Amino acid sequence: MKLTKKAVEALEPRATDYLEFDDGLAGFGVRVWPSGRKTYVAQYRAGGRTRRVKIGNHGPLTVEEARNEARGILGDVARGEDPAEDRATKRASLTVAELCDRYLEATDAGLVMGKGGKAKKASTLYVDRGRIERHIKPLLGKKLVGELTQPDVQRFVSDVQAGKTAAIVKTGLRGKAVVEGGAGTAARTVGLLGGILSFAISERVITINPAAGVRKPAGKRRTRRLSAEEYGALGKAIAEMLEGAEERWQAAAGVRLLALTGCRLGEIVKLQWSEVDRAGHCLRLEDSKEGASVRPVGSAVLALLDGLQRAPGSPYVLPAARGSGAFTSLDDALERIMVRACLEGVTAHTLRHSFASTAGDLGYSDSTIGAMLGHAGSTVTSRYVHHLDAVLIAAADSVAARIAGALTATGASES
Repeated sequence: MKLTKKAVEALEPRATDYLEFDDGLAGFGVRVWPSGRKTYVAQYRAGGRTRRVKIGNHGPLTVEEARNEARGILGDVARGEDPAEDRATKRASLTVAELCDRYLEATDAGLVMGKGGKAKKASTLYVDRGRIERHIKPLLGKKLVGELTQPDVQRFVSDVQAGKTAAIVKTGLRGKAVVEGGAGTAARTVGLLGGILSFAISERVITINPAAGVRKPAGKRRTRRLSAEEYGALGKAIAEMLEGAEERWQAAAGVRLLALTGCRLGEIVKLQWSEVDRAGHCLRLEDSKEGASVRPVGSAVLALLDGLQRAPGSPYVLPAARGSGAFTSLDDALERIMVRACLEGVTAHTLRHSFASTAGDLGYSDSTIGAMLGHAGSTVTSRYVHHLDAVLIAAADSVAARIAGALTATGASES
């Protein structure tokens, strides 16, 4: 058959995998798996044996892209080469560092899926690159992938946990990145390494994942929450710094929004006016950590939003002080405000945890709290819900009202 997009997509899976070859290019075919996955291949004979080279999966690759790749492979065969053997030799000599580079290239091209079968976000890739460059490559980069063992990976976990890769790294002319070790870093980094090694299996570099069964250290549970008195100190610090022109209005509004909504830092930084549904008492986030998400918000949040300035031409609720982007320095401003309030160890996540804890104090269930926070498995998506449940709105209203009252309890004015 002539392999075209329509023809390939019409191929139905069977109980066992099978091949369909192209009429126009001998040796170019597509393998259909029982799962429905379709993989392009180039098949030829060399040394009296039939050899087959995987080109890539249908979807990420178009038929024409795969045909062009097959034409190159079969051309190499005509010149006396054996591409399958060459690839096997290269796979055997592949280092962990080279595998990481290949993994990142494939991820950049959208060929490696993250949560929910979706391509990884740019922010996730940024973190992945940091873990690869600062932990995986320094400790395992020179090892051959085919020789990596489970004890090697277990030792890697111990080394990261012990801080063997901890350092202060220069970024640019004046910037720096603090690379930390610890249980949490070790657990998250070995999770990434396991994903990279799963990619190696899909590329036929190895057949068994040496990260499987490796013991991950338990990370410290973050239990820090603000008391009513600490909320009061925070509210007072915000008001004083705003009144004294020590902070921009975007910083004051951003910290208050974090406290009153339980949203993640990035969700508030990127929040756009088009995502504020005042009539529905919610934020319809287009791009949260869990994808599109609807968050119920209380009247205190809407009142705060109503009092904010709208920068002409900017879609952002918190526009940049200069330029047309968002106010991306909210994390730095948050740190300065916490110093002024004499609150140690308080981050954006602390405010999120405090929101959830306040909801728990008010007697709301875990499922209601999860929906308000946009937790995976509890997220209310804008695709399916147009009108939020009145219970969720009432819950968000009560929690925001309790926190707003605590923020002003010392007499701090809402500037």
